Amino acid sequence: MSKQVEKPEWARIAEAFEASGQTQREFALARGVRLSTLQSWVYRRRRAATARAEPVRLLPVQVATAPETSESVLEVVAASGARVRFAVGTDVAYVARLVAALGR
Repeated sequence: MSKQVEKPEWARIAEAFEASGQTQREFALARGVRLSTLQSWVYRRRRAATARAEPVRLLPVQVATAPETSESVLEVVAASGARVRFAVGTDVAYVARLVAALGR
C-alpha cells in the first residue's frame, strides 16, 4: 500500500487475512502490503485474542476426611457434578485443565 495505514485498518486487514485461506505471502502480494508488517499485525491480533480468553474460575472446595482405605486416589467434583478420580501424584496442571474443560 502506498499510503500509511492506520491501526484500525491493519486490524481489519489482519482479520481479512485470517478469513482468506491464503498464505501470508499470497495475501500480502494480493493486497500490496509488506509481508513483515502483515505478519506483525496477525501476530498482534492472535496474541490479543489469547489475552481475551476466559479467565480461570476458582471454585469452592470441601475438604473431607480421608476414607478408610489403602487406595491412593483423589476425587474432584466439578460444579456441574462431574467427578474426576485420579491417582495421588498425577500432574496437577493436567487435572486443572481437565476440570476446566468439564466446566464448559
